[in-house]
Amino acid sequence: MTLVAIVNPNTDEATTRMMAAIARRTLRAEDGYEVRGVTVAAGPPMLVDEEVLRAAAGHVLDAADRLLAGPDGGRVAAFVVAAFGDPGVEDLRARTTVPVVGIAEAALREAGADGRRFGIATTTPGLAAAIDARVTALGWSRRYTGIRLTPGDPRQLAATPGDMTERLAEAVDLCVRKDGAEAVIIGGGPLGEAAEALRDRFPVPVVGPLPAAAREIRRLLGQPDPGCTP
Repeated sequence: MTLVAIVNPNTDEATTRMMAAIARRTLRAEDGYEVRGVTVAAGPPMLVDEEVLRAAAGHVLDAADRLLAGPDGGRVAAFVVAAFGDPGVEDLRARTTVPVVGIAEAALREAGADGRRFGIATTTPGLAAAIDARVTALGWSRRYTGIRLTPGDPRQLAATPGDMTERLAEAVDLCVRKDGAEAVIIGGGPLGEAAEALRDRFPVPVVGPLPAAAREIRRLLGQPDPGCTP
């Protein structure tokens, strides 16, 4: 089996299980993949500002090092860093020979395919500047229509998944109607189930960053997803 590690830079184990389950829908066991969720050992249960996002990079590296030093370390074929700011992605690439994919970079690549203009809908205003900076650093600014944020505390919103999905739907709608986005990314690993719920509700592609990263892993490992991308 090809072992792919989904590293959750948040310390919430339920979030790790949810993200790994979403990745398994693309990295299927019948195709020879084993998806393992890995939760960092330190930090908050949800990354909501730039300070904790920066700190998460070190926690991601520690989690990857623990896995690589363990009994299955030699089987690891790829890593996915499952926070939308991609903390630690570049440093992890520098210390391993296997593919490392950040969910933001994968989602941006997928949303911007074929020259599409895209926006981002998310729940974390404290990360808006970091998300904008990541878009710029990865060279997507010319196709980026901007970010739309849900109101309220993101941690409280996460506690009511149905409300969170509807608030994100409103943000997606604004990206499309007001900003002219031709695709919209749901910006966050913990928002994975909301992204799945919203995938078919709009006339434009709604890109979930976890499936996008899983498809990128398949491509990098030489086995493109036989399904259609959003």
